[in-house]
Amino acid sequence: MKSTKTNPNTINLINTLTKQSSAENAPIWKAVAKELNRANRKTKEVNIYHIDKYSSDDETVLVPGKVLGEGVLTHGVTVAAFKFSKEAEAKISAAGGKCLKIDELMDVNPKGSNVKILK
Repeated sequence: MKSTKTNPNTINLINTLTKQSSAENAPIWKAVAKELNRANRKTKEVNIYHIDKYSSDDETVLVPGKVLGEGVLTHGVTVAAFKFSKEAEAKISAAGGKCLKIDELMDVNPKGSNVKILK
């Protein structure tokens, strides 16, 4: 996938996701790479209240963008994202959840099974 990004870390992550998708036959990683490769003005931002609304306890959620701290999280959930605001990290941890970077989730769950993408 040709990248439109200039940040070498972002380009590396997109390439890694694409390779992982092929190696594990896991289309979820290719979909995340496609989302991360979008123009900066179309980058996704998801608030805590969306995660609370569209997830349940002990679920894994992936955000191909930034997680923001607006709202309240009422259950423990593992959230993987490209970036987190400090407030979002604090609220996820306080609710008994975990914050992971996308590449960390890819290491823990190479096939991407039982992961819900929020965009």
